[in-house]
Amino acid sequence: MMTGPEGRELLRGLSRFWWLWLVFGIGWIVISLVILQFDQASITTVGVLIGLMFFVSGLQQFAIAGMVERGRWMFLLFGFLFVIAGVVAFISPEDTFAAIADILGFLFLIVGIFWIIQAFAEREESDVWWLGLGAGILMVILAFWTGGQFFIEKQYTLLVFAGIWALMSGVTDIVRAFQIRKLGEL
Repeated sequence: MMTGPEGRELLRGLSRFWWLWLVFGIGWIVISLVILQFDQASITTVGVLIGLMFFVSGLQQFAIAGMVERGRWMFLLFGFLFVIAGVVAFISPEDTFAAIADILGFLFLIVGIFWIIQAFAEREESDVWWLGLGAGILMVILAFWTGGQFFIEKQYTLLVFAGIWALMSGVTDIVRAFQIRKLGEL
């Protein structure tokens, strides 16, 4: 927690924008409702979200390239590749969705391994490190289960996870909005 007059002023300034988290939270909930309908709009929405993720990641890489002195070429290369992937995803969101669904088990495995490593790395700083460990182990199990599914089942699994993720992001952003608003009253 920030203390002192500078910290309080910074928190008050941040709290003026609490409504942004509320707007984003409501937006994520609307997106989750579209995704969880399990129709063509769901597939298109997930494909566009993947495109946005690639595009924003590319812009982030360009921003990092502007701030570093060494390895700038690597950030520019990955930024270029991410932006191209985003554009391709925007052109054909349905094909993007199908490609992601096809490699879903592999993606879950990578995420699960990352969460397990992160849990052990945070063991000294966090009392709830075991939560990340449990989630990572479950994600690895899910990776092997998803890897054995037929393609159409992978598509439904991806839709369910994307819908739940969007719903949880929305709820979390709404809760954060009111927490940030309360910070301004301190």
